[in-house]
Amino acid sequence: MDAKTRLGLRIGTVVFACSALCQTVPTQSQPEITSQEAPVTFSSRVNLVSVPVVVRDRAGRSIGGLRKEDFLLFDKGRLQTITKFSIEASGAAAADAIAAATETSVTSPVVGSKEAKPVLPDRYIAYLVDDIHLKSGDLLQTRQAMHRHLDEAFDSMTRAGIYTTSGIVLTDFTADKDKLHAAVNRVQPWSSGPDPQQDCPSITYYVADQLVNKFLYLDGHLFTDGQLVQMLGNHTADSLLAAAYAEASSCNGACTVGQTDQLTPGVDLCSLMAMNKLRAVTRLALTYGDRETTSALGALRDIARRLSSMPGNRNLVLVSPGFLLTRDHQSAEYDVIDQAIRANVVINTIDMRGLYTLIPGGDASQGALHTAIASTLQAGIDIAAATQAADVLADMANGTGGTFFHNDNGLKDGLNRLAARPEYVYVLGFSPQELKYDGTYHGLKVTLRNSANLDIQVRRGYWAPRHAVDSAEAAREELQEIVFSPEEVQEIPVELQTEFFKPEDFKAELTVVAHLNLQSLKFRKADDRNNDTLTMVTGLFDSNGNYVSGIQRVVEMHLRDQTLAALQSGINLKETFNVAPGRYVVRLVVRDNEGHSISARNRGVEIP
Repeated sequence: MDAKTRLGLRIGTVVFACSALCQTVPTQSQPEITSQEAPVTFSSRVNLVSVPVVVRDRAGRSIGGLRKEDFLLFDKGRLQTITKFSIEASGAAAADAIAAATETSVTSPVVGSKEAKPVLPDRYIAYLVDDIHLKSGDLLQTRQAMHRHLDEAFDSMTRAGIYTTSGIVLTDFTADKDKLHAAVNRVQPWSSGPDPQQDCPSITYYVADQLVNKFLYLDGHLFTDGQLVQMLGNHTADSLLAAAYAEASSCNGACTVGQTDQLTPGVDLCSLMAMNKLRAVTRLALTYGDRETTSALGALRDIARRLSSMPGNRNLVLVSPGFLLTRDHQSAEYDVIDQAIRANVVINTIDMRGLYTLIPGGDASQGALHTAIASTLQAGIDIAAATQAADVLADMANGTGGTFFHNDNGLKDGLNRLAARPEYVYVLGFSPQELKYDGTYHGLKVTLRNSANLDIQVRRGYWAPRHAVDSAEAAREELQEIVFSPEEVQEIPVELQTEFFKPEDFKAELTVVAHLNLQSLKFRKADDRNNDTLTMVTGLFDSNGNYVSGIQRVVEMHLRDQTLAALQSGINLKETFNVAPGRYVVRLVVRDNEGHSISARNRGVEIP
């Protein structure tokens, strides 16, 4: 269960702010106010598709000043009407937008509250280091580039975490550069598979994929061992299979040539042993390669999900030399891209091989076919494998509107570019015309009416839902976006206070009290009742913006006129959290169902 679905696991308390209510509430079967737990099940809606666009000049600088009329947006080649247009600008304004009021909280010798400016970080960068596919020769330059980048690229509103495709969390989101540098120093190449240098024959994942998945030579169904040997003897086999077979034959050692196998008459036993060895080593290489690719894709999916609960700009930087995706992994790749798009996570990728140069015959860190028949094939194999490895990095970046940095030895500058926050981001919104709920992929294209000397960085597409979105689902989506945003909204008058009680040095009870003025609510009159429903989410974040805990509650009101009049001073909504000492930001979001209005408030609290 992720952070968002964990919200709403406790019911809160409603405290009435006037004692007269107790005398005015009639004894009826239907209570006038009820408070109940409501599970949070956020899901993505595409009634309105948001398309972030960055426009850069030839020097790579993002530019502002464009208007909605300057953009043309196409969905599957069809021109769409842009119904929403906004410009997001980075800078000090982001911090000012979430500056909180500093109301005085209740204090006593055992109850206290310290005012703290509740500034949530507004940019989160998850560095996913591909330690599974990172070679020893790439390790030093990877560490050096990341160290130099970390020293240059951060401000007080940025948090970073460093993770690995093998599943090791080197450090979670933090602003502590010392922790980040220490995490970089712990990066090591990781592998659970066989060492191609020690195997004979030496078969790489790429070669294994070609032999088994592409040509079906070794899948055990299309050709038997005997048939393959006959093909090789008649020189009808593909050159790649012939090279691998020759390599396997050279590993037979003191095999007696000319001896035949009793179960396969006419087939040389040494040839059959070579074929069996080739089949076994190839299967092993394919199994471990598939496992490592699955781990890398799983790590991408998990980090995208982790980022989705962060209240700000979300950037995943994949630091990798690239890796192979076989046909069995295509759907998993699409799932990762889909999840990132839905969570507003941009995946930027960097090829840590830099300006990649192929070494004739391969380098010491990778397997190669060593026989004479393979010498003319190896360069082509290496080029094809390197191209496919880079393709996945390009796909991840292009699919989420990110950038792929490659063929450049300026790795530190590349990391700086990928982690940088564009000065201007245009957000275009549109409602798809005649949208079919079939779960298909919709390619997006954005152009400018005057695009001379300008480059556009844009989300590549989205996935259509498989069912229509009802109003309740749309409301949940809107609530999700507000909860995990640092911005304050004041459409409903809400006063927010906090207090804490420390029964012991290592734990505290934090109470959050929200005072709501009911006069601004849009009640719906039915018979003698004034009806409205308030949905309130109280979220708790640590000083790095990590989600700690949350409570969602629904308050249903069916008030008589005299009760509503008695509540002119409002009602208090109180929630309690058990926390450790530290600095926190309380995020309160209230939604009025009848008036379709929302308020969102932040308050900082420091518990010594």
